[in-house]
Amino acid sequence: MARPKKSSVKLHEPTDRGGVRLYTLEVFLLSGPIPKKFAKEKPKISRTIQIRGDQTLEDLHHVVFDAFDRWDEHMYEFQFGEGPMDPKGSRYVLPSAYEMDMGEANPPAGRVDQASVESLGLEAGRSFGYWFDFGDDWWHQINVEAIEEEVPSGTFPRVTKRVGKSPPQYPEEDE
Repeated sequence: MARPKKSSVKLHEPTDRGGVRLYTLEVFLLSGPIPKKFAKEKPKISRTIQIRGDQTLEDLHHVVFDAFDRWDEHMYEFQFGEGPMDPKGSRYVLPSAYEMDMGEANPPAGRVDQASVESLGLEAGRSFGYWFDFGDDWWHQINVEAIEEEVPSGTFPRVTKRVGKSPPQYPEEDE
């Protein structure tokens, strides 16, 4: 069966606006439906990503999605709490989930398509969570490695380093 075409990351060209910073993030795969044999052979899987502060969490999702060689879109959210999987932390969700989740004990702090990376108040050394596919539960920890005051020329977001092979999105793909 042919695999659907991977999503294309929405790329943004730099602008002349002042005050935009460059964020270097290391994204670690914490857990998910990883086949045991795969996990044993590749215990550490991460991607280093650079993203402009004026880009959104939706842009970050797209680059992470592609960096881990995924092809089937699912719901996702970003979590900013005491750790990457803190259920009491601030949550940024898809527009379709925003209104629906407003009655929950921990309503969303915002929408991924409206929250810029810069608006999150991130600092180097901070980590936050990214939860992809609420059925298979792919959990990621995102560490803020560096924040630079100037953005070099080029297209962002972009992957600058890959550690480990991506696990198959669905376990049966590797069996």
